[in-house]
This record gives sequence, structure tokens and C-alpha cells, in this order.
Amino acid sequence: MATLKLLAAIALAALVHFVGMQLWPGFARVVDVFLVVVVLHGLQGSSLSALLVGLVVGLLQDTLTGGPFGLFGFADTIVGYVTARLAQRLVIQRPTGVLAVVSFASALQQAIVVGLVLVLLPSPELPSPVWVAVRAGTCGLLGLAIYVALGNWRRSSEARRRGRMNRLRMN
Repeated sequence: MATLKLLAAIALAALVHFVGMQLWPGFARVVDVFLVVVVLHGLQGSSLSALLVGLVVGLLQDTLTGGPFGLFGFADTIVGYVTARLAQRLVIQRPTGVLAVVSFASALQQAIVVGLVLVLLPSPELPSPVWVAVRAGTCGLLGLAIYVALGNWRRSSEARRRGRMNRLRMN
């Protein structure tokens, strides 16, 4: 069941990316929906799973964005692993903590990509620090919104389940 939810989240991220790029060509510069999926999965705390999800999602992002293949695959692999290790060491349950972690992960991803581009490409095109900050902020806000929405959905689902169980006990 968890695998199906993860696949649905990746498919939804790809759909949001496609729609966003059709509506505004600069969408990928402002928000990285794939990174949000990796970080939210990494917050569950499984290092190996986060590493593999980061690799798969990063390679998917490389395929869809048309840049040098492997940059986001490598960066998202590291970000997924670091996020999972951080979640194992710290209790991150508040929405503000999720905002901070997703924003930090976005900045880390951009730093890794810039480092790889500087080493691998002869004349690299580097992102503006302003856009890196904007992207970190928007990714953080998107991660926060998704985290809060999922928490509300889980609580209402649990309340409905308890209500059904109470009705069954009364009969």
C-alpha cells in the first residue's frame, strides 16, 4: 500500500510539473515538486528507501527537464539520504520543522547541482542566488502545505474509522 501511495505521489509530481511548465515556462526554476516528494518520503526515516526514492525521482526529473542526465539523480539521492538520517536523529513533527527541512533540502540540492556542474561542464550556467532562495522558500511552503493537508486527512480518516467501530460495537 505504501508503494502505491509513493508511486501515486511521483505520478502527481510529474503531472504538476508538466502542467506548471505548460502554464509558465519558468515554473521549474521556482518550484521543484520532485524534491518535495523525496523529502517528505525521507522524513519517514528509512535511509535505504529514501536513497532509492531519491535516485529514481532524480533520474525521472533529469529525464523530464532535459538537462545533463544524472545531476538531479545524484543530488536527490544525497538529499533523500540526508533527510532520512536527519529524521532518524530529530523528531520533526511540527509543520514549521517540515518547512525548515524542505527549504534546507532545496538549498542543499541546488548546492550539489552547482558543484557537479562546475566540475563536469566546461562553461556552466549557474543559477542566481536569488532564484535559489526563492526556490527553497516555495519548496518549503509546498512541503508544509502537503504535510498539513496529509495530517488533516489522516486525522479525519481516523475519526471516521473510530466512528464506524463505535457504531458496530453499539449494535
